[in-house]
Amino acid sequence: MPNCGGTIMDGYCDVCGAPPSHTKLTSRAGSGTAGTAGSGATTRTGSTRTGSGRGSGRRGMLGAGLVEVPRVPYRDPSTAVMSDPQVAEGKRFCSNCDHPVGRGRGGQPGRSEGFCPKCRTRFSFRPKLGPGDLIGGQYDVLGCLAHGGLGWVYLAKDRNVNDRWVVLKGLLDSGDADAMAAAAAERAFLSEVEHPNIVKIYNFVQHDGDGYIVMEYVGGQSLKDILLRQPQPAGEKHLPLAQAIAYGLEVLRAFEYLHAQGLVYCDFKPDNVIQSEEQLRLIDLGGVRRLDDQTGAIYGTVGYQAPEIAADGPSISSDLYTVGRSLAVLSFPFRGFTRAFANSLPRREEVQVLQRFESFDRFLRRATHDDPEQRFQDAAEMAEQLTGVLREVLAADDGTPRPSPSGLFGPERFATRMAGGDGDESALPPVPPAVAAAALPVPLADGSDPAAAFVSGLSALGPEQVVEAVKNAPERTPEVRLALTRVKIELGAADEADQLLAELAAERPTDWRVDWYRAVGLLARGRVAEAEPGFDRLYGLLPGEPAPKLGLAYCRERTAPYDAIRLYEMVWRTDQSYINTAFGLGRVHLTAGDRAAAVTALDSVPTISIRFLPAQVAAVATVVRGRNPVELTAAQLVSAGDRLTGLDLDAERRDRLAAEVLEAALDWLLSGPGAAGGARGGSVLGTPLTEPRLRRLLESTYREMARRTRDRDECRRLVDSANAVRPRTLL
Repeated sequence: MPNCGGTIMDGYCDVCGAPPSHTKLTSRAGSGTAGTAGSGATTRTGSTRTGSGRGSGRRGMLGAGLVEVPRVPYRDPSTAVMSDPQVAEGKRFCSNCDHPVGRGRGGQPGRSEGFCPKCRTRFSFRPKLGPGDLIGGQYDVLGCLAHGGLGWVYLAKDRNVNDRWVVLKGLLDSGDADAMAAAAAERAFLSEVEHPNIVKIYNFVQHDGDGYIVMEYVGGQSLKDILLRQPQPAGEKHLPLAQAIAYGLEVLRAFEYLHAQGLVYCDFKPDNVIQSEEQLRLIDLGGVRRLDDQTGAIYGTVGYQAPEIAADGPSISSDLYTVGRSLAVLSFPFRGFTRAFANSLPRREEVQVLQRFESFDRFLRRATHDDPEQRFQDAAEMAEQLTGVLREVLAADDGTPRPSPSGLFGPERFATRMAGGDGDESALPPVPPAVAAAALPVPLADGSDPAAAFVSGLSALGPEQVVEAVKNAPERTPEVRLALTRVKIELGAADEADQLLAELAAERPTDWRVDWYRAVGLLARGRVAEAEPGFDRLYGLLPGEPAPKLGLAYCRERTAPYDAIRLYEMVWRTDQSYINTAFGLGRVHLTAGDRAAAVTALDSVPTISIRFLPAQVAAVATVVRGRNPVELTAAQLVSAGDRLTGLDLDAERRDRLAAEVLEAALDWLLSGPGAAGGARGGSVLGTPLTEPRLRRLLESTYREMARRTRDRDECRRLVDSANAVRPRTLL
């Protein structure tokens, strides 16, 4: 964990319990292809990572260490045994044609064994094992725990291993060839799997012609049971969003492992994962199959299964689709998710949690997109974006920032001053689009690129120096050309930047960074209306990243200021290392005429930040600059003077700002509330709020500024101002 001074012992830290950290690999074009979204514009949705930066050997880390998930006590196995194991009639279906079977008629209960009236396939819903049965000469059965799509699940004691509790999983219908194949597959796959979030298999035994998988007993509750036990009324059940996301992250860790083994889970849903204490375990791997298996039976559940499964078979993206659907079911009352919304989500405005958390809404819509190429392309990528969303959710809930370095973007750039595009750091609006574009974070280089080290060395150079350095690059790799594209945009060489991007798009059609630089390039040229859709699509692609939100917020400062405020606040509330965000908030509030909110935003810049002083200078200017005297109060003038007095500024900057404060105070006295006898208590910059004293101080300030300047015209103007403002005397 960050800042932990522990030592790795036996694979884990002896202080925080975490595994060793790994270098995060980022920014690779994935295997997806271009598709369409929204208005039909092309959006590249390939993987945004080159690999996983997370180890699989983790314990007790639900929610990435960010969320306190309620513990689920370990359940005594003997109390979990069903007293009367039966399959409810409403859940009895033919394994061959899915026709209802075993249903009651004329007041008589349905038969638990028989033949399907439609296709004549034999069915049986009776447990094959009972208490006291000894299986394989080793496993002593206590009874049934539950039943699922592939059969009954039994609890037993392992007589050969200290009477440990185990689970025996048998077949619902041994005559079902697909079910038999699935059971064999589960046995084979489970024997290869070793992950803390996946149930362990111990053995496979035969009894009376039937096969049983022997696996560890996981005492706890399924996520479905946890959901059903929530205090809301029936039909309104949902988990706290942070808790649901914590579960999703843990499942994605397991999926990342399975996919790396060439396996897909296929049938994920809240029923198939159990929480015990602080750990989550995937169970029921009967639907698992290899990615290269094109002939095996496909298991899935309506409402969770991806729409293309029947035609194209399972894939990594279809696996991740089930995680997205499960998150939706867990996080809000999702009525009709197996019927009307079996392959879609409700509109955002219809769901409260989606209205409140736009990033989560965008995350779900990408995860469950109809087009597999538009979804997340690997579990690590999906987990990274979901973690970013989680940080936003937690920060919104308790007001505490959850900063974290991005795995896709570098830090915010300070080479250009977002506080004032003309070099005047006391100015807020307007900031030229080119300045805003240059201040946005820069995507990280792909570490697998042969010139990655060379490109990293360019970060400290100015644009012209980068252009010269690239001429001597060892190889003109994609990363070299992306770095050159960035500086061409900053230098205003739009045609050259466009040419480079067209070349890269042809070679790397799924690299989202091409779309990023296109949006940045449009913004730099002042084509804000054209840049906005690009940043909007990137926000949908990378819902956990601050950078697209910042680009989109700037574009909306003029067209949708309240939405710009919302986006800026979303980033600033979560991570205050993006200091330009506070200035963005100040700009939008000031443009809207809310000076108090603008000052509040500027005051939120931390005192330890290198931008604290510019923020305070801008706050002073915001109170007095360009303001009608009738809007001012004595308290505001006094506060502005006190704020300025406390700033460590050089003499020239202090005098210029002091002159503005004194001018505003004098105008307030002559034509504002002060002229009508308004309250005049207090002092401004150590001078009482009286006309003669303010005139004397303002005169001396002008003369000091004139003495210091080397510009003759400026000096003459300042002397004239001093003469004009000096108080009248008898001589």
